[in-house]
Amino acid sequence: MQTHADKALVARVLAGDQGAFDDLFHQYFDRLYRFALVRLRHDADLAEDAVQQTLCKAMENLRSYRGEAALFTWLCQICGNVITDSYRARDGESERSIPFEDSEEIRAALELLGAPNLEDPVHSARRAEVGRIVQLILDHLPGRYGDVLEWKYVQGMSVNEIAERLHVGPKAAESLLTRARDAFREGFAALRGSASMMGTST
Repeated sequence: MQTHADKALVARVLAGDQGAFDDLFHQYFDRLYRFALVRLRHDADLAEDAVQQTLCKAMENLRSYRGEAALFTWLCQICGNVITDSYRARDGESERSIPFEDSEEIRAALELLGAPNLEDPVHSARRAEVGRIVQLILDHLPGRYGDVLEWKYVQGMSVNEIAERLHVGPKAAESLLTRARDAFREGFAALRGSASMMGTST
């Protein structure tokens, strides 16, 4: 499982293994750069700076990584926070000015998978519960639904990029995304409702 490999890599970095740090940098820098580039309106300099800040912050908080989500997802959450801070520092724009599109509910839920564990225990426990629900839904969505949602909301790929990866036209990719979002909403609502019922029955 990917998270096991991620936890092993993190453990090596925390143990002071320089080779592990190099592995982490080379494995994730380009992916994070593409993630940042989409959200920074394809400004290459800003994207590179955001990734460097992301990796620095990740190193500072690496002990908070628990393996509840893929390491890349965790890094993307940190990168998203760096980008938000960058917008606010430069011109006072709110988070809404960052070009995240489509469903806020889905984006927020997916990003919970990689949120750094820096808050109070109660908040962290609730976030971890939502993260498990989201991961369970993604793992059990039919067809490529889980893939396209992760590509779109975690990796920041455009519809055209998703279409190219799937070898279909943009309209077909958008249609698949729509069905995936609908399936995710249904699964998310059902599982959260079940979790709430179980919590009240104890």
